[in-house]
Amino acid sequence: MPTPPTSRRFLDPAVLAKLKGLRLRAEHIVEGYVAGLHRSPFQGFSIEFAEHREYAPGDDLRFVDWKVFGKTDRVYLKQYEEETNLIAYLVLDQSESMTYQSAAPASNESRRRQPADGAPATAAPMSKLEYAQTAAAALAYLVLHQQDAVGLATFDDRVRRVMRPSSSPATLNQLLLEMERVDAREKTATGPIFHDLAERLSRRGVVFIFSDLFDDVDSMLAGLKHFRHRRHDVVVCHVLDPAELDFPFDQPTLFKGLEGAGEILADPARLREAYRTEFEAFTTAVATGCRTQGADYLQLRTDQPLDAVLHRFLAARQQRVR
Repeated sequence: MPTPPTSRRFLDPAVLAKLKGLRLRAEHIVEGYVAGLHRSPFQGFSIEFAEHREYAPGDDLRFVDWKVFGKTDRVYLKQYEEETNLIAYLVLDQSESMTYQSAAPASNESRRRQPADGAPATAAPMSKLEYAQTAAAALAYLVLHQQDAVGLATFDDRVRRVMRPSSSPATLNQLLLEMERVDAREKTATGPIFHDLAERLSRRGVVFIFSDLFDDVDSMLAGLKHFRHRRHDVVVCHVLDPAELDFPFDQPTLFKGLEGAGEILADPARLREAYRTEFEAFTTAVATGCRTQGADYLQLRTDQPLDAVLHRFLAARQQRVR
């Protein structure tokens, strides 16, 4: 699928090569536009046998199961489930906290990109936002390659852009260009945003949420519940920097809060144990809450190879829905 060079920033050939041969499958019943790979909620008389139902006057006799009639002396029709194409909605958090990227103090460039003085020993290869964009681009490529439809929504404290899902080859370039325009400067509000998007995304599909989820957990989970109430298949991609998880700082550090949180000078050694306990409680609450709502939870560390992470996730999901 050719893509103009100006839009290749988020398309990593190594990631795409690793995903070759995999397909994104809907785990729950979805709606689509045309026949495809995925189960439809609309029953008809084609493709895959679903169940029997008793004959009613006016029904087409071509679908009578005569074997059942011979055994029971009752007339039943064979019903089938149509297959449908999948719609993947990519929901991208573009709030300011997503710009964070831990960096080693090895170069002036890494110091300039480090949001806090007192950098950890190792650097993340990209910011959380860039990692999320690269993952979203890979999934968009995969979905379009299997002739399904993909759309994009970006948000911070409100929904910034909603790109209608399409299976056109031009969609990939449009999506990549839209991600190029992201301006990450505002706070986030996941709960209200998810409620809003759940109402806007009218056709059932697979909703991929890319966010660090730095918000009230209960509010965020209530928004996820709304997606599930609308019968969407939800995958929460929790994007985190390794420094946020490991807290590797070892020198007195000026921590600069994103999204208007201010600054604080602190000794990391005195904070490390309490910080790790709090952060682990946060990620556990998010993961448990997602699974309780029937959503898949996938933690994405920005220091992990994206191709391997996506390959494991998609392969496991493909195995579950066969």
